[in-house]
Formats: sequence, structure tokens, C-alpha cells
Amino acid sequence: MKREIYMDYAATTFVKPEVAAEMRPYFTEYFGNPSSIYHISRKNKMAITEARGKIADAINANRDEIFFTNGGSESDNWAIKGIVSANSGKGNHIITTGIEHHAVINTCKYLEKHGFKVTFLPVNEYGIVNLGEIEKSITDNTILISAMFANNEIGTIEPIKEIGSLCRKKGILFHTDAVQAVGNVPIDVKAMNIDLLSMASHKFYGPKGMGALYIRKGVKIDSLIHGGAQERGRRAGTENIAGIVGMGKAIEIAVKNMDSESNRLSYLRDKLIEGLLKIPGSKLNGDKNNRLPGNVNITFDSIEGEILAMALDGAGICVSTGSACSAGAIEPSHVLTAIGLSRDAAKGSLRLTIGANTTEDEVNFVVNEIGNTVLKLRENNKKWQQIKD
Repeated sequence: MKREIYMDYAATTFVKPEVAAEMRPYFTEYFGNPSSIYHISRKNKMAITEARGKIADAINANRDEIFFTNGGSESDNWAIKGIVSANSGKGNHIITTGIEHHAVINTCKYLEKHGFKVTFLPVNEYGIVNLGEIEKSITDNTILISAMFANNEIGTIEPIKEIGSLCRKKGILFHTDAVQAVGNVPIDVKAMNIDLLSMASHKFYGPKGMGALYIRKGVKIDSLIHGGAQERGRRAGTENIAGIVGMGKAIEIAVKNMDSESNRLSYLRDKLIEGLLKIPGSKLNGDKNNRLPGNVNITFDSIEGEILAMALDGAGICVSTGSACSAGAIEPSHVLTAIGLSRDAAKGSLRLTIGANTTEDEVNFVVNEIGNTVLKLRENNKKWQQIKD
């Protein structure tokens, strides 16, 4: 019987049984609209408040600074568009990096078409943005800096605290896309001087279609979605009560288990990296140490990543060649080319992300299977023969 091994946790996680159990009553029993005044609705409103508190506690925020959205992309869009709309009188310049998620990059490109100026900063070979480059890029018109907490493809963790400190010193608002980081690494929005932070529930074993945006109290921001007075008048639409409850439970579990799970995943990650780097013509992408506990990104010379991923799928192993949002794209990963990989090398890369159900036995099996598959794919490959010789 073919094994089924999932190694694409950065794309999405499963909903943990405890999370699903917490959500279930809100589909059938406590289904009232929280905006109504009867007792069912009051219970739902209280459940939303409790979940908001759990999410705030996870990042050392205040409960009234958490606003629910339908996911990371909406949170990124709201943070960037909402800030520039509310603060356009102060300037029209945004600074971000060239390795952001498309929810940030494409939002910034959209704003460029509407008169805003955007600086996309380069990163070094490990995917880390230079603090000096950020400072040099600041002008009198800079109103927002957006830098992701940890990269979704190569797992590199950015110097967020230092960037936040610079922004606070310069009086510029700072947003971070922390979708991959929340629940996986410690975050303190106060200590890190973060003004806005995006997160998505399905990255830490909560339901899909559920996210949140942290907005520091006092930050001036316009709404993205207009309508009713939900989310204290900032984000219209009837609340997804079950999703909110699930997100609160998921983040509560993630924070409680963070230290032990981070140590376990880091051990398995390093074992996976060590095994894959024994394959001839392989190279690790991203910073070896300063990376997410569960992220591995490897380039294999003379290999098409898509073909390798499909071959592994045939063996029951689920991996990706980049972010899920880019799956099927013809162009190579913008993240991998930004760290200096050639188009061919970028297309010859695999992302393996491990999580709650990953075992050491699975890691050993995957290393062996990838090694054998790469060997087969290189048979009669003239380019590889030239490199090898």
C-alpha cells in the first residue's frame, strides 16, 4: 500500500480535532447572528470576544487591537490600502521587499498604478533585507514600510525588531505579513514596534477562510470592506463565528506547545536538510539557522522542480515548488531569483515544509525517495553529465 506523506504545511495545515470540536456547536446550535440582541446572539458575541483575547495574547497585543478578516491576503490588502488611503496627505511612498507574498507585492503594484511610489528592496543571498538599505530608501514622503516576518518559500526570518525600531524612530508606520510566523515563532508586537500584523488561521491548524489584522491602537486606517458596523465599524460583514472560535482555539494550542514543537520540528528539519544535501548537485536556499522550524527549500541541479514534485506525488509524497498561491505559474519563483538563483536553478527547487504529523521515519523515507527520484530523472540528462564530469 502506498504511503501518504504530507510535507506542504506552509501551504496549509489540517484542522486539529480539538479545534473542530470547539467549532462544531457554532454551526448547528449557536447559530444566531451576533449582532442581534437575544441570548443566542449574546453567547456568540461573547465567544468572539474570548477568541479575540486569545489571539491578542499570542502576540502581546490588546484585545481591541485585533480585527477579524477572511485570511492573510485580505489582512495584507487592508493594512496597505487602508494605511495609504488614510495617510495619503502625509506622503505617497511605500517601502517593501522583493520577496514578499503576492498579497503584498500585487497590492503595492496596484497602488503604483494609482499614483503611489513603491520601493522594492533587494535581499541578500539568504533572503535577508539590509537595514541600512531600508534607511537609505526612506524619504519625506514615506508613509509605510511593509516587510514579511518570515518568508513563505525559503523560511528566512527577517530582522523585524530592528525594522520596527527604525520605523518608530522615523515616525513611519510598520506592517509585517506574519502569516508564516504566527504560531511558529514568538511574536511580541509591543517589543518589536509593529503597528500592523497580518495572520491566517489555516497556517496554525485552524480553519481556512479565517484571518486577522492587528492594528495598534491609535493607528489611522481606512476600512477596506464597507457596510455594517461589525468589527467596531472597521470591517463590515456578518462574523464567521465558527471560524473565529476555531482560530482562537488553534492559536491557543499553538502558543502553548510552541517551545516543544519548535524544538521537535527544528530537529526534523535539520535531519531533512542534512539528508537532502548528500544528494549530488543540491543546495539549500535561505538562511541555514535563521529560518522557520519546519521549512526546507532545496535546489537540485539539472532537475525540473515541477517534474520532481509530480514524481514524488506518485510515490505519495506531497511537496511543492514554491508558494501555493504560485502553483502552476510558468515564471520561476520571484523569491528564488531575488536571492540570486538563475531561472533554471529556481525552477529546479523544492519546498518541503513539515508539521504536526511529521515523523522521523517519514523524513528518512522522503530523503531516500527524493535521492532515488533525482537519480532517475538525471539519467541520460546531458546537462547533468556535463556538470558531473
